[in-house]
Amino acid sequence: MNATSIPRKSPEDWLIAADSEKTRGRFKIFLGYAPGVGKTFNMLSEGIRRRQRNEDVVIGIVETHGRKGTAELAAKLDHVPPREIDYKGTLFLEMDVDAILARKPQVVIVDELAHTNIAGSRNQKRYEDVLLLLESNIDVLSTINVQHIESLTPRIQSLTGISVRETVPDWVLDRADEIVIADLTPEALATRMRRGDIYPLDRAERALSNFFRRGNLIALREMALHRVTRAVDRTLEDYVKLKQLGPHWAITEKVAVCISASPQARDLIARGARLAEGLGGELYVIHVESRKDEQPERKRVLDGSLQFAINLGAKIVHLSGTNIPSTTATYVREHRITQAIFGRSALHGLRKYLYFMAIQRFMVEAPHVDLHIITQQDR
Repeated sequence: MNATSIPRKSPEDWLIAADSEKTRGRFKIFLGYAPGVGKTFNMLSEGIRRRQRNEDVVIGIVETHGRKGTAELAAKLDHVPPREIDYKGTLFLEMDVDAILARKPQVVIVDELAHTNIAGSRNQKRYEDVLLLLESNIDVLSTINVQHIESLTPRIQSLTGISVRETVPDWVLDRADEIVIADLTPEALATRMRRGDIYPLDRAERALSNFFRRGNLIALREMALHRVTRAVDRTLEDYVKLKQLGPHWAITEKVAVCISASPQARDLIARGARLAEGLGGELYVIHVESRKDEQPERKRVLDGSLQFAINLGAKIVHLSGTNIPSTTATYVREHRITQAIFGRSALHGLRKYLYFMAIQRFMVEAPHVDLHIITQQDR
């Protein structure tokens, strides 16, 4: 008897099947730390590659800023003509969202995510246009510089002394399916600047002594790299939850300081902050609430410790539960904390026994975490 031959699906067949099940467009952001690092160039290059794979790719809006290489790439893709808007007697060109929706491409390229649309546009902000396209099951490739991320803007303004007027809320970036960094060393970026590849030569030296100072670029680059790391870790967290993998699956170091309403808590927080900084990780301060904390003096001490933690950039976590070690272990396990810090005073008798029993319970329920027990002097 002859066996019936069942044709196997090719990778292309699987991609087509997956696309047919999509209900929302995929959102990919090219993140940079300064103008000229190559965000738009990389975005257009991906658009060209996807068109070569027979995807329907169009440009919604691209800002070439007079850069020859960017303009040459943009010319290789179809454009949806921009919409002309008359504002106070001056014509402005904005992305024509309605025309893109009518055209219904598979992929649309939208430069400068933080852009504010001119009055009379369908939406006030370009990122709102992008969200509309995504809801219409259109993939979007877009760009943004790190200084336009809303939560980072105050730090960057303080660092560079330059006002940032256009921002994008962090939650918009959190909706991205993929964030990639368009990276270039500060030295290479300065070389591009001096060649006139970014701005005209008469502006280059002025820019290098202001926004493009080497110290600024190093700090901005570090912020951008950290933002991408956060996105990678968030993607891993989603995967871990989906596949129900163990808590040892982690990329970023996460240091949790477990405190009570005691004067020694600040020393623990400071120790945790130094550890997190040394590891390049995130700092958490965990407090399990107790009725005793409602006492005025304990509340005052606790509030002071938590404010100290906030000043150091820690994420504050308030937990509720009668079993402190189990409650803490559950949070540590579910949020993939990698380092945990507890304090230990000079205990005696039954209190010493109960303390070590609590530590033992925590270690059993959160076995993956590195545990640090810090001996403290009573004040």
